[in-house]
Amino acid sequence: MTRTGTDELLVCIGGLNDRLRLRLMLLLDAFELSVGELAAAVQSPQSTVSRHLKRLVESGWIQRRSVGPQALYRRVMDGEQGRPSALWTIAAEFIASDADHGEDQRRARVIVAARQTDSHAFFDTLGSEWTSLRSSMFGDAISQAWLPAIASPTWRVADLGCGTGQIAATLASWVDHIDAVDREPSMLDAARARLADVPNVHLHHADLTDLPLPSDSFDLCILSLVLHHVECPEQVVEAAAKLLTQNGRLLIIDMVEHQRTEYRDTMGHLHLGFGSDVIQGWAESLGLSHYQYTLLSPDPSAQGPGLFAAVLSTPQGAG
Repeated sequence: MTRTGTDELLVCIGGLNDRLRLRLMLLLDAFELSVGELAAAVQSPQSTVSRHLKRLVESGWIQRRSVGPQALYRRVMDGEQGRPSALWTIAAEFIASDADHGEDQRRARVIVAARQTDSHAFFDTLGSEWTSLRSSMFGDAISQAWLPAIASPTWRVADLGCGTGQIAATLASWVDHIDAVDREPSMLDAARARLADVPNVHLHHADLTDLPLPSDSFDLCILSLVLHHVECPEQVVEAAAKLLTQNGRLLIIDMVEHQRTEYRDTMGHLHLGFGSDVIQGWAESLGLSHYQYTLLSPDPSAQGPGLFAAVLSTPQGAG
């Protein structure tokens, strides 16, 4: 049976026909929030909030979006899905004067401020779970199965921002030596457990702009999904470039430019990906050559933005 315009209107009205749902709608008009955050803001059981969110989604007033393992909700904006904006405008005017609304908004602002996560706190909490989260975001697009194909048995490799040691574990049997560096103790703990029986990988706790490694000593430096977490990525690239031998290569894997601004709050991202012009600018300013920027094939199961691989190398004869 085809739904008429009147039927659509009644569905919309029915979706708003509850005091708590109106309070939730006002919050989602200003913020993008999870179920738990909404429950804390309106001081209602999470199960109750979940039930009302389900009704609001079904009636087309709000939409749900997955960000890694988390679900976030927001109001459907004017013009999206054909919701009658005039109806919401009227409802919002009435509920905005309610005393509960002011308290809801104040609590929501505190909640949002408290969830502002810097990269250090994010990784300190996540630790060994980073590998599974990264896989859920990027799928097999970041599989390191192809990495040994670009390496040589005599190479010395620097894995900068090594995380839990996944890349180092893959490359260890294909190269002579790997120095793996990370600034987060929890990541290094996970890497240490993974690499306990790998003798040619040496772990270092250091900031990526102050590397405890000798210059002109590495055939390959890798920055995989690192640069969007650091305040000044160009400084990290410069520090990595100083490590390269003559004809050494710097491999950067990261996210393409995107607009998922919530990653700044939920995962401590400081940069929303990088375009090829940015990478090329770094290469030119550092005197690196053989610049290449390649978009990696997306994984249909991945929930995160697309990835690129960029290769920069020192000019022949440089050292």
